[in-house]
Amino acid sequence: MREANEEDATRFAQNQPGEFADYNAFTDDRALTEAARFFGADFAWPKLEACGALIGSKRMQLLARAANRYPPELRTHDRFGNRIDWVEFHPAWHELMGLIFGSELHSLAWADPRPGAHVARAVISYLWNQGENGVCCPASMTFASVAALRHAPDLFAYYREKILATSYDPRPVPIAEKTSVIVGMAMTEKQGGSDLRQTETEAKPETERKGPGARYRLYGHKWFFSVPICDLFLTLARTEKGVSCFLAEGWLADGTRNRLALQRLKDKCGNRSNASAEVEYHGLHAVMIGEEGRGIATILEMAHLTRLECALSSAGIVRQAVAQALHHAAHRIAFQRKLIDQPLMRNVLVDLALESEALMWLGLRVAAALDAGTRDRQARLLSRIGVPVAKFWACKRAPALVAEALECHGGNGFIEDHLLARLYREAPLNGLWEGSGNVICLDVMRALRREPEAREAFLAEIETARGADRGFDTACDKFKELLRREEVPEYAARRLTEMMAQLLIAATLQRAAPPAVFDAYCRTRLAGDYGQAFGTLPQGIDAETILSRLAQLPG
Repeated sequence: MREANEEDATRFAQNQPGEFADYNAFTDDRALTEAARFFGADFAWPKLEACGALIGSKRMQLLARAANRYPPELRTHDRFGNRIDWVEFHPAWHELMGLIFGSELHSLAWADPRPGAHVARAVISYLWNQGENGVCCPASMTFASVAALRHAPDLFAYYREKILATSYDPRPVPIAEKTSVIVGMAMTEKQGGSDLRQTETEAKPETERKGPGARYRLYGHKWFFSVPICDLFLTLARTEKGVSCFLAEGWLADGTRNRLALQRLKDKCGNRSNASAEVEYHGLHAVMIGEEGRGIATILEMAHLTRLECALSSAGIVRQAVAQALHHAAHRIAFQRKLIDQPLMRNVLVDLALESEALMWLGLRVAAALDAGTRDRQARLLSRIGVPVAKFWACKRAPALVAEALECHGGNGFIEDHLLARLYREAPLNGLWEGSGNVICLDVMRALRREPEAREAFLAEIETARGADRGFDTACDKFKELLRREEVPEYAARRLTEMMAQLLIAATLQRAAPPAVFDAYCRTRLAGDYGQAFGTLPQGIDAETILSRLAQLPG
């Protein structure tokens, strides 16, 4: 009998939480459903509920694991020696791509542009970034490309139906043969990075015609080509009048690859299911879109939307990490008690849950401003400054939160078998994509200095919470005092942007969330009754309310 017990002990794990799967990431998240209703996404409820069920499913977990375990591989030539410049993916990637495009992350806001459409689409993005982040890149790029393509109405009209299609067609064939297309972007170069003014890629007109709508041949190198298997992509090149924006197809009408060569795939720290490449243009066929010499301004309209995606993605990553930590703590016993019932661990979990909810509200608030911006000038101005603020803060908070959530699991969280290891490697990416923290903060400073109406729109937004909390009022006054200086020094840009993010979160919580969440946020993030690490909440915080909004866990 003793030998059988010893054998069983090596075969069956005890005191382990088991899988956290087959839940609904939308309907089981009380804070998220409240936010979706508050910001007018009710019309899309069936879509959001279906997406939530998919994201919380065991199927999603298995597909995501396989897609990241077997990363893409570059195939420069076929077996006959022909140059093909193609990337091969695991079947799980293709299945995930079909699912994400079927979820309408890329299309909902454009195909059904009613009030609340951008919010509903943002909720889908937030959910998908809890599932598998790699496929979010091509879907998000396809979504954001519309902002730039609107500068070429005829071209957009030509491609529109296939860009907004909810199917996935992975075939490397000319667009005329495809049922749907993916749109990518290639901007940065080795010598410039985020400084797009240093673009050296050269554009030469194919005929005597020049300017918007004219055809060019591009020659140069791009350090990062997002989604190299895309059917369409936007890129920058220099003409006589300066850096201009161009649109190119991946394959020519005769079925051959457009004149580009994939040099290598980046061996990335995270986001490993997705391919990012270095590429050379050898006479790439492309069409100029937007005003010649104003290419950076044109493509930054697309970047404004992808920066919103960075904020939503970081918030989604955090939400999944916190959900995993809560599940583990609710089922794991140490020192004769469940972890979640131990005061110090509970302090950590409540703190993580509070920050997770705050980042979710921040992302959806700026999505709502983007949504209303088509109808309301004040909302458009708030979106201009709110998106980079949200991008900076969510991306800065995500790595620290994921690390703390990982620590809640002990050594198990640091093993590649666990989802937390992938989230840990994923968390820093959004802080780098579409402008590092310094670039984003300088953009916020530029908006404050050069666009006084945007500054006033932001101030009007946070003033809505004036008088609701003493800590909020004090923080608001400090921020306004800083703005009153003749010129805020550049070295203070991060502190300024951080203050703006926290004030925007608090103002949103005051309007939309329960008083317990607003009070806890103001007391700890604005009033200084808080330490430097997570898990330093003071007594008197309504922990039960905060946890109950995020912790609807399966038994």
